[in-house]
Amino acid sequence: MIPVRSQFPDDFVFGAATAAYQIEGHANGGAGPTHWDSFAATPGNVVRAEDGAHACDHYHRWPEDLDLIAAANLDAYRFSTSWARVMPDGVTVNPEGLDFYDRLVDGCLARGLAPFATLYHWELPSTLADKGGWANRDTALRFADFAGVVADRIGDRLASLATLNEPWCVSWLSHFEGHHAPGLRDIRATARAMHHVCLAHGLGMQALRAQGQGNLGVVCNFEFAEAGPGKADAAAATLRDAIYNRWFVEAFTAGTYPDAVLEGLGPHMPQGWQDDVATIAAPLDWFGVNYYTRCIVTHDATLPWPHIRMIDGPLPKNSMGWEVYPDGLHHFLTRLHRDHTGDTPLYVTENGMPLDDVLTGGAIADPRREDFIADHLGAARRAIAEGVPLKGFFYWSLLDNYEWAFGYEKRFGLIHVDFDTFTRTPKASYHALARALAKA
Repeated sequence: MIPVRSQFPDDFVFGAATAAYQIEGHANGGAGPTHWDSFAATPGNVVRAEDGAHACDHYHRWPEDLDLIAAANLDAYRFSTSWARVMPDGVTVNPEGLDFYDRLVDGCLARGLAPFATLYHWELPSTLADKGGWANRDTALRFADFAGVVADRIGDRLASLATLNEPWCVSWLSHFEGHHAPGLRDIRATARAMHHVCLAHGLGMQALRAQGQGNLGVVCNFEFAEAGPGKADAAAATLRDAIYNRWFVEAFTAGTYPDAVLEGLGPHMPQGWQDDVATIAAPLDWFGVNYYTRCIVTHDATLPWPHIRMIDGPLPKNSMGWEVYPDGLHHFLTRLHRDHTGDTPLYVTENGMPLDDVLTGGAIADPRREDFIADHLGAARRAIAEGVPLKGFFYWSLLDNYEWAFGYEKRFGLIHVDFDTFTRTPKASYHALARALAKA
């Protein structure tokens, strides 16, 4: 059973999260083309070559969606701003795009919802992608401009503002593994993207602080790296942990990169990168944790650096094939507090479960998702009891949405979306969470 509100601190924030390209409908409101549009248009990259042109039509249906958040007894809405909507060419402001986020923030406040905004959730304007994207240092400078424009328009009404969402996905997954836009498999581009996305955060923080913006943070994703059975697998898991989990949090909190990762990326890093680390390690007001699963890691000497291969694990899995491992959330919350973030407030900014949900008789029964939420909120409660300054929990996602390279196949939402009619149908997990969060 999902823990009830009274089992958490009085000021604990419960919310749901989304991302602009995944729900808004990028064809609307004067948004410019992004590298996700071209990535999706390339055969073999995305299921059925689907893109975010229409997504969930949140651009037009945001009042209904905010009403659903409020009706679930949630306290906050975590959304992202589309760089290509606000600045279609990455530089020039589109007033229509800013107007949309203006309405959205006012709509949150009118319903008693705290607006938690994230500036960048992966839709890079194509004009910047044409110049090298995150492999080009200039993109970090342009991001700082974008941050200032957004904050100048809506920053006065935000409860919090994050610079970036999941920089590992922006850089490693997209430039080394090639699974996300721009779809590269290039170690040199990876090293540069891994650094420039960190620099973008630091420069963005500078721009935001200069405008007097408060309650600033960044959001990183974490994946528990379990060693396989081989003799060299423990070292492989440690390296995977350094690439996935340590690179960004150490950069943002200490201005360092793990030596084990620099052994592979160092020869490909941009010249003079060491001069940027003080900017990157700007003080944070809070730190966001996205957590979904664990992986089983083995050493494979037949592969080039980092000589890592993933193998199938024994735990129950969701429709993405990810193992369900709630203890991993507790692990990262306590580890971050102990080793990296100290007394800085933490938020679980994403945690959710995709399932093959079926609409039957106008309803969706999803007991496994209810159990998932209960178990991960339970892990959060354990961390709080052990002294972790955890201040909130956002479920991913409010809506079934465009799930990047998986198109519209994977359904994470508390709310079912018919992608032909855009009809919203709250699932059983939505109703269960609403009951648990009802205020006395």
